[in-house]
Amino acid sequence: MPFYKKLDPTTPAGKRTIERLLQLRRQLDAEIPSKSAEETVLLATWNIREFDSPAYGDRIPEAFYYIAEIVARFDLIAIQEVRQDLKALYKLMDILGGHWDCAFSDVTEGTQGNGERTAFLFDKRKIQPGGLIGQLVLPPIESKDPQGKTVYQPASQVVRTPLIAGFKTGWSDFILTTVHIIYGEGSANSPARVEEIRQVAQALKRRSEDPFEWSRNLILLGDFNIFDTSDQTMKMITEAGFVIPAELQNLPSNALQDKFYDQIAFKVRPDRFDTTGKAGVFNFYKTVFTPQDEAIYAVEMGNDYLTTSDGKPRKNPTLYYLNFWRTFQMSDHLPMWVELKVDYSDEYLQRKLSGG
Repeated sequence: MPFYKKLDPTTPAGKRTIERLLQLRRQLDAEIPSKSAEETVLLATWNIREFDSPAYGDRIPEAFYYIAEIVARFDLIAIQEVRQDLKALYKLMDILGGHWDCAFSDVTEGTQGNGERTAFLFDKRKIQPGGLIGQLVLPPIESKDPQGKTVYQPASQVVRTPLIAGFKTGWSDFILTTVHIIYGEGSANSPARVEEIRQVAQALKRRSEDPFEWSRNLILLGDFNIFDTSDQTMKMITEAGFVIPAELQNLPSNALQDKFYDQIAFKVRPDRFDTTGKAGVFNFYKTVFTPQDEAIYAVEMGNDYLTTSDGKPRKNPTLYYLNFWRTFQMSDHLPMWVELKVDYSDEYLQRKLSGG
């Protein structure tokens, strides 16, 4: 559980934070399975919007406690949109406590990289680093010149370089790759988005077929900016042989719950890794920063709540609160999670008994 020592119940904000944490914990208890010691792993992915961007200012302190409470319910979580300045990540890690650790990517150079990192946060009591960590670099493109000589041209790299890391838990090992795919054009099948997903998925497919790969269990997760499950963007994942569990296939993950931006996909060895059938998307807006809380945060929102950037009265302050301000406190994405079975000791013993 996170550390709450700094919460002061004698202040309005402190009292509110404690009350909301209790509500949030009840919602988490009702919707997410309890952690197990050895049998299962709770894996999640979450794009935490602009975590934290100087363009939009720091989150208010209570938001960090809500984010930490959610993160702490999982064993391992991939985070997207961590900023170049790591102060927000370090605040989160401080609340989570010493039994949590993290690994994060470098920032991809260039304006398209948007000053972002991706990160893995994991509970060290359950998850151990496997030694493998790096960023996915696409191989050069091979072709033949008129004389039949092999020539190489640099591949167009993913604008926000994916982070790869190997992990172990019990007898299981696996490789996670987390992405934040380019949005590109505002259409369902933006060519740039389709091509990035295709190249990443195909590169990982090749790794899964390499007998010398650190692990043959590959998991691809993160923000793919997929509009609908019938789009080409989704097909680029499945055509590379990755499987999205049935329980996740029809779960929108943005705050408005009308897009399928986030995904968790598997390409793993048979009988070595499986889901338990429990998975979901966690809508924290049921208990924190709810629509009914708008007036409470009027002071925190400041002049922007009632006035636009050009000084005109805002026509609908409620939309500013719902779709803008609170999404920069929590996120415009909801965390997606899945429970994995990782204890196959019974099956192993049965194979031993039968001489397998």
